Amino acid sequence: MTRGRRAAEREPSPDGAATGPVLLALAGVSRVHGTGPTAVHALDDVDLRVRMGELVAVMGPSGSGKSTLLNLAGGLDTPTSGRVTLGRDVLSDVSATERAALRRRRVGYVFQDLNLIPALTAAENVALPRELDGVRARAARKEALAALDDVGLADLADRFPEEMSGGQQQRVAIARALVGPRRLVLADEPTGALDSHTGEAVMRLLRARVDAGAAGLLVTHEPRFAAWADRTVYLRDGVVVDASRDDDAEDLLVGAAAGAAGEDPTWDD
Repeated sequence: MTRGRRAAEREPSPDGAATGPVLLALAGVSRVHGTGPTAVHALDDVDLRVRMGELVAVMGPSGSGKSTLLNLAGGLDTPTSGRVTLGRDVLSDVSATERAALRRRRVGYVFQDLNLIPALTAAENVALPRELDGVRARAARKEALAALDDVGLADLADRFPEEMSGGQQQRVAIARALVGPRRLVLADEPTGALDSHTGEAVMRLLRARVDAGAAGLLVTHEPRFAAWADRTVYLRDGVVVDASRDDDAEDLLVGAAAGAAGEDPTWDD
């Protein structure tokens, strides 16, 4: 079975449970666009926790709220109601500037539309977030080259995005998300532009980062890539309709009451 093969490759703990602290917590989160009869409920009262050392896959049909969930988790958007917490920081309690700083330091984001900067080379795109963190240019480039090597693109470090294929650009975006010490990795269809072999290699990288202590939230429409995750959350019309998991840890997907009870998630910078 695919699930068994993945589990054997990543060598989980004997009980299979996610034992690390909660890095990402959504409690009673809703996101409504517009008002009145034309209002669109992108997410409706969603509760989710993702722990250190855990990769969670999110699946569902188009328009089910998957990308909205990632945008809220990464602080790119704010909920209409409910609470999104990164470590000890409640995102709705901080300013837009503070959210941007938290996102840059703590979150690696693989966007569906890549968002590479056309005027920068592959290495410069990957190094940019580390330089914004205050890392010296030479050290940031060294980290960027290592990240590009991890995704098999060390020889394309000095090429511009327009000089690369779509799949190569996708791998640059993944390298940018994984560079540095970020603890939360959010990936929106990270294998969408990749062939099967390269997609497997990318999932192995994401899995390794999570096994090293990060938390991961992966949106995908392909079950073979979701099989790399510890559990899968299914969305339909903005509502969590099912969650599969490898263990009996009931607190991994919690109700609004449990979220409001106030566990104090930790985050080691």
